[in-house]
Amino acid sequence: MKFDYLKEYLKDLKSLSKKYKSLPDDMKVVEKILATFPDARPPFSFELDGLRIKECIIKVKKIACKSLKGKGVNTGLRLIYAYFALEKRIVFIELYQKSDKPNEDRGRIIENFK
Repeated sequence: MKFDYLKEYLKDLKSLSKKYKSLPDDMKVVEKILATFPDARPPFSFELDGLRIKECIIKVKKIACKSLKGKGVNTGLRLIYAYFALEKRIVFIELYQKSDKPNEDRGRIIENFK
């Protein structure tokens, strides 16, 4: 599986990594898991509907982050990525904290995957 990253995602990762020191290593674990199981796996990940784009956009609701352990329910991280099954490629789009914003940036998704 090949992984690509939007510039905005890399900014998200850098910003959150200042707050959560284990996040870069945690995201490497996420990549290993997605390399094996790239499809949506409810209830922890699901396809985003209503975007009117061809690619499969998936939202992961629970990212295991060692720095967040024991911090409470509203501190979870969310990951948005595009999965291209034929190309065996995943593009990371957005990483955000649930308590910072309630939903993904659909404008970013549409802008990059029209």
